[in-house]
Amino acid sequence: MQEVNILCCNFENNGFGDPARRAKMYKLLAELEPHVLFRQEMWDAADDGSGIAYEMEHALGLRCWLGPESCTALLVDTNVFRPLKEWPCTGPMWTQPPTALTFQYAPAGPAAVPLLLVSYHLNYASSALRTVEAEWLTTWNDQKWRGGDGPAIPLPAVFGGDNNSFPVPGSEGDPAVPALLEIEDRPHRVHRSRVGTGGTRIMDTCPDDILRSAGMEDVARHVAEAKGERSALRPTVYASPTHGPAARIDRVYVSRALLPAVASAESVDPAGLSDHHVLLVKLDGDALSEILCAEGQLRKGE
Repeated sequence: MQEVNILCCNFENNGFGDPARRAKMYKLLAELEPHVLFRQEMWDAADDGSGIAYEMEHALGLRCWLGPESCTALLVDTNVFRPLKEWPCTGPMWTQPPTALTFQYAPAGPAAVPLLLVSYHLNYASSALRTVEAEWLTTWNDQKWRGGDGPAIPLPAVFGGDNNSFPVPGSEGDPAVPALLEIEDRPHRVHRSRVGTGGTRIMDTCPDDILRSAGMEDVARHVAEAKGERSALRPTVYASPTHGPAARIDRVYVSRALLPAVASAESVDPAGLSDHHVLLVKLDGDALSEILCAEGQLRKGE
């Protein structure tokens, strides 16, 4: 099996301006041999002629596309994924704009359907804005590709990011959504909750519901349920006095058509380098090629 390694990494404050800390994170990421890296909190990466962005390119051997305001980035092995199109207009309302591009999966050949890769970071403090941002994310699972004179074909997508909210409960082994009072910090209670029926505050799971309702699937949840690998559901942030119990805040989503290519998912502890774990998703490259070359499968997954 040819593996495709996809990472998602919210590197806290991009290493706090510490080159040694950045170097340690690059080493950890490089050891995971990424072909795609979804990054969040890319602060200062565009400063001084984008020096930090180039530093990361050289350390990982990947090409970097830095999103607006250095909020997010997408790093890709262009020998595996060939860039076809950037999406600079990401829609209104983004506090931290995503980075989105269309790529051709090179091993599938030039006739294969491309796919979209999107790195995102939902709003930290507002459930209302997270809802809007998640709804805009769904537009990247609603794109079509026309190859030659044939009919338009759904363009599959892979999203990776920090959701600042919780997955909808229901998967055995998923960290429990905390009760409101388990979050001791009162402002953070508001940040992670929304007003529910009758005016009672409930924890925010809306972004997950929106993405899954729009045909995207949480890869970790899929691996746990379809393959029985419950370890895929390990938390991506540890418990803290302000944020409450450990939770699975960072997630990778794929279009349903791509699920047969999902091989595994895990949460990698960054050994104190960041407050978020690194997600590692492995795709079966041969299965991915078959999916992208089979128009019928993509239509079935619509």
